[in-house]
Order: sequence, then C-alpha cells, then structure tokens
Amino acid sequence: MTEIIDPRLQKLKEARQRAEMGGGESRIAKQHAKGKMTARERIAAFLDPGSFQELQPFTISASSKNIPGDGVVTGFGTVDGRTVFIYAQDFTVSGGSVSLAHARKIVQVVELAMQNGAPVVGFLDSGGARIQEGIRALQGYGELFRANAMASGVIPQISVMMGPCAGGAAYSPALTDFIVMTDKTSMMFITGPDVVKSVTGEIIDHQGLGGAHVHATRSGVSHFIGSSEEESMAITRKLLSYLPSNNMESPPVVPTEDDPFRTDEVLNSLVPEDPNTPYDMYEVIRRVVDLGSFFEVHAGWAGNAIVGFARLEGKTVGIVAQQPMVMAGVLDINASDKIARFVRFCDAFNVPLITFVDSPGFLPGTAQEHGGIIRHGAKALYAYIEATVPKISIVTRKAYGGAYIVMSSKSIGADLHLAWPSAEIAVMGAEGAVNILHRRDLKAAEDPEAKRKELVEAYREEFCNPYRAAEYGIVDDIIEPAQTRPVLVKALRAIREPARYVPPKKHGVMPV
Repeated sequence: MTEIIDPRLQKLKEARQRAEMGGGESRIAKQHAKGKMTARERIAAFLDPGSFQELQPFTISASSKNIPGDGVVTGFGTVDGRTVFIYAQDFTVSGGSVSLAHARKIVQVVELAMQNGAPVVGFLDSGGARIQEGIRALQGYGELFRANAMASGVIPQISVMMGPCAGGAAYSPALTDFIVMTDKTSMMFITGPDVVKSVTGEIIDHQGLGGAHVHATRSGVSHFIGSSEEESMAITRKLLSYLPSNNMESPPVVPTEDDPFRTDEVLNSLVPEDPNTPYDMYEVIRRVVDLGSFFEVHAGWAGNAIVGFARLEGKTVGIVAQQPMVMAGVLDINASDKIARFVRFCDAFNVPLITFVDSPGFLPGTAQEHGGIIRHGAKALYAYIEATVPKISIVTRKAYGGAYIVMSSKSIGADLHLAWPSAEIAVMGAEGAVNILHRRDLKAAEDPEAKRKELVEAYREEFCNPYRAAEYGIVDDIIEPAQTRPVLVKALRAIREPARYVPPKKHGVMPV
C-alpha cells in the first residue's frame, strides 16, 4: 500500500532540509576542509543529545540570497540536564556575516535567556557586518550589544570563538563574561592586517594580530584556549558546571568524596623561611580545595596573579591569589585588571571569594605609573569593597602596604581575615623600612651591611609578623597551614551573604 504524505508536511520537511543545508554542500565541504565544524554540528556536539530546539530556522533577508536561517542557528537545549540558550553563526552562509535579521535572532535568544534565567552560549564564526546591508547591519550590532549589556550580571554569557570575529563584531564577545578561543582557527581584531599595514607600515598576519595566543597571553581578551573545537566545547561545558544559571541562584553542588576536614601537613613547610625564596601558590590552592577541582581562568595572562574556580565540600568558590614564582607576586596593571574582573563576576553570581595573599606591593617604575597603575589598582580595590558575597582571606606570607589593603583585607570588608604563622604584615618590607628609619645609624656604622642585617632582623621580628595585627583584632586568627581546608569549610558553612548597608545611589563610578 502506497503511503500518502500530507503535502503540507512534505513542504515542511523540504523547508527544514533546505535550512539545514546552510550555504550548500560545496561550502560545507570547504568548512570541513579547514578542520571546522558547521554551525549545526557544533550545536549537536555541545548540547545533550536530542535536547536542541531551534528558533526561527526560516528567517530570510534579501542579502542572504534567500537562504533560510540568515547565517545563524539559534535555539535552546541542555548541558548536563541544565537549560542553556545557544546560537551558532554559520560561515557557509555569506561568511557568517551579520545582517539586521541575523542580529535580531541572536538578540531574541539573549532576551529569552534573561527572561528564563539560563546561561547563553554563542559560537562565533563571522566575517563581520554584512556590507550589502549597510546601516541596517550596524543597527543589528547595536541591538546585540545592548542585549549583551542588559544581560550582564543577570545570566552567564560565554562566547566561544570558532573562526574570525572582525571589526565592531568583537565588542559582542568582549561584553560577555568569558571568551574561549580555538587555537589556529579563531581570531579577534578591530582592524585587519591590511589596515594595520596601511596605517603603520607593519606587516602582520591574522593570527599574529588577533589569534588565540595573542589574546590569551598579551591582551587578556581571551580567558581560555582550546586546541581544537572539541576542546573549546569541553572547556565551556566544564565552565558551566561551576556557574549558577542566573544571579538569583547559587552555583550547583557537585558530590565529592574528599573529606571536608582533611588536613595537609605539607602546607606547614611549604613557605620557605627565607622571605625572598619563592614557592608555588598553585600547590597551596590544590592542597586546600576539593581534590582536582581547581579550574583556572586567564591562565596565560598576568601570571603574577591567579584567579579561578574551585570547590569546597562540592560548592563553587572563587579563588584569587598571588603567585610568588612570577614577579614575586607583585600587583601590576594587568594583575589588577584580572583580579577586579574576576571578583566582580563572582560577586554578581553568588560565588564566595577566597583570597590567598602573598604580595610585596605594587610594581614600581615609570612604565607602570604612566600606564595608570593607580587607576588600575583602584579597580581591584573597588571590586573587593563592592562585593557582598562571603569574603575570606588568608595571608600566607608577604602583605605589604597598599597591596595588603587591596587583597581583601579586613579594612575593606573581609568577613574573615586569617594568617599563617609565616605571614609578614607591614607597611613595607623590613629592608625598605630599615633604609628609611635607620639611614643615619647605617651611615655611621663601622660595618653598614652587618648593621643593616641586624636591624632588618629586629624589624622583622618586631613588626613583620601576624601577631601584632592579631593583637589589634585586624587578623581574626592565626592558623596552622595544615588546618586551612577545615577552617575554610567551617567558615563557609557559617558565613552567608550579609545584608550590607549601601547608601542610596543609582550605581557607583568604578575607576576604569
């Protein structure tokens, strides 16, 4: 018996097939030849199987040559069972270029994500504004930027770069919370190599101008690098596992078999007795948090500061620390920006902050002063003061001057301020203090170096220790390093986000 197919259903089937072919077989083949997936393949690989529901697959604009979808696939699905809104630009259709209709499809997804309290993930692969659309394309970009800004602090927004992102298009991912770039295939730049060459005479290729490694290590624009599209997706899925779906929820809790009251004797001897000998702060972090849970953000940029997510008792926490192995852990312009941005994200999405402090101060020099270290350092200071999530800080060794204050000190609102016995809390280091306070004695001494050593030891014993701060109630407790994990676990069980008084205002004016 011949099956009778309703012509209306047949028409729908054909329309879907046409939409799913994007720019056609030849362009799909070119995409695959570059080692890149298509937009639909990326969505299928990223979301839980069978969970994707597409939105507006039949949208057409004249400039897309009547190809359904207009160069972007949008919709929603789930990742590990949690709802995620998603869009993926289709490079096989007009090079993924953005028209007004294309932009409005993405805007719809961002607005739906806000309304329903779910993260939004975008796979970007676009040549930029669709020139044929002229001012309409710019209107579309403006509407998208506005949606990104309105969603900021409401839902997590993640941009996954799978190809080029040129010109003004780069500002959409820059407005989102995290950028994941794919090595060798993704790029971000405001002006292309041809423009750079014409203006400066400098010859530079696309990757050298705005490739993944440039933005992950020099500009700080990118937070993560994936070696392949698959790895970029895996990074994004892992990132989502640490984040709440929106700013009204707490982050998800992951079951763990790690004993919450586990101690680690290695921590007792990890900080060298010589204050000028470095040690690895990553060791401190990994031995304190749930085993294997530390997930670093911005790993390749401003290595003198460490930021990232971890878990304690299966609950997400934000980690901020200095790295004594890099520039002795000083704070500079980039480290300040890195810390400020991360602290503000954690505060927006209810992630408690744990800060490990070991910094001799701010980096001196004309390059830093002329580059605005005062302004940039004030960003980190402002971010910590503004944050209302539980804030716990532990001074492991050096905490001098302004760097001590900035790094979640009790004076700017830390809920619990702790120190290890190795902590050195002072206005400045012993050497610098002795040079200022005893310059006449040193000048008059028969053996200035021996005298300096004697005075430095005396100053360090008298002032550079945590007990003086504890006497004043500025440090809440001096703890055995091995007990750091149990102390933090008990503190996070007790401390909730406090109701802090904020004077009536529209918003503060953060130094930027």
